[in-house]
Amino acid sequence: MRKIAITTVAIAGVALMALSGCSARNSTSGSDASGFKAGSIIGVALPDKTSENWVLAGKLFTDDLTKAGFKPDVLYAPSANTASEQANQISTMNTKGAKVLIIGAFDGKQLGSQVKDAHTNGAKVIAYDRIIEDSKDVDYYVAYNNEKVGELQGQALLDGMKSRFPDAKTYNIELFSGASTDPNAAVFFDGAMKILQPKIDDGTLKVVSGQTKIDQTQTTGWLAANAQTRMDTLLAGNYSGSTVLNGVLSPNDTLARAIITSIQNAGKDKPVMPVVTGQDSEAASIPLIMSGVQYSTINKDTTKLVEQAVSMVKQLAAGKKATTNSPATDNGSVKVPTYYLPPQLVTKDNAAESYKNNPTLEALTK
Repeated sequence: MRKIAITTVAIAGVALMALSGCSARNSTSGSDASGFKAGSIIGVALPDKTSENWVLAGKLFTDDLTKAGFKPDVLYAPSANTASEQANQISTMNTKGAKVLIIGAFDGKQLGSQVKDAHTNGAKVIAYDRIIEDSKDVDYYVAYNNEKVGELQGQALLDGMKSRFPDAKTYNIELFSGASTDPNAAVFFDGAMKILQPKIDDGTLKVVSGQTKIDQTQTTGWLAANAQTRMDTLLAGNYSGSTVLNGVLSPNDTLARAIITSIQNAGKDKPVMPVVTGQDSEAASIPLIMSGVQYSTINKDTTKLVEQAVSMVKQLAAGKKATTNSPATDNGSVKVPTYYLPPQLVTKDNAAESYKNNPTLEALTK
């Protein structure tokens, strides 16, 4: 009887420990038994280089992880067979024994087996900038608040048109979204449509082409050439003669510049340039904003985002849980502990102040 009692207590204790462990997995504090030593490999898998922020991120990860005492393995997916090649790169990082994988996914739906292998190997997985979808093997997500980005873009479009076309009662607009393979594209678009859809419904805004769904507005590969081709087609088919284009929702600066080129080639920048939004604070767009050609961008400082991801790596190396500050993000399989940084809308009026800690960009505001 005594042996049975002792066994029962022991089983209860193990069960309690198991329950504690389960509840602690989603905690933002406490310890993590899987710490690791200095000099460990940290894999960083980034998508293609279609945005200058991705190019900058690679350099920053290399420098910051090295400075922190780790061995960075930073790779970009090539422009051909991008999704499959990124999966192959991550598999190689697993084989090398990476202790943490920081993944900026090209296609967040195609990495399930790779992140599962990482967990099997005892590694942690941090989704960087883009959530990894439909997998329970994702430990953390670090990004700017992308729904807020979309909301800021939508409001900027409204405010800009009101300022540039003060006598207009209604506005003609067109909508663009990012690549369908990027889960952020839908988040940006949905955030913007939270602001714009009520104005479309009440007649204040008219999408002349009628293309209001994300599958109609998506830009394959986030490529500027694809955005320009679509804008050329929209203008030729819907804005002949005196039909005025008042604004375009563009999800980032690269696409904004392509859209602007199309508008200018079609002569639709006269007498007033339509309002064109953006994102990423790309250097080539800052002079356009200061001259009034592009209306706005979003400041999402890559330096700060990389710093936060590296801070998480340091905490994990010390056997601690990484700090999070936001509600967990549902990736379709689990709720992933999340750290969000706040984005900032930038127009001509606040550009110098927004970039005061970035000498390169601040100089472009002069």
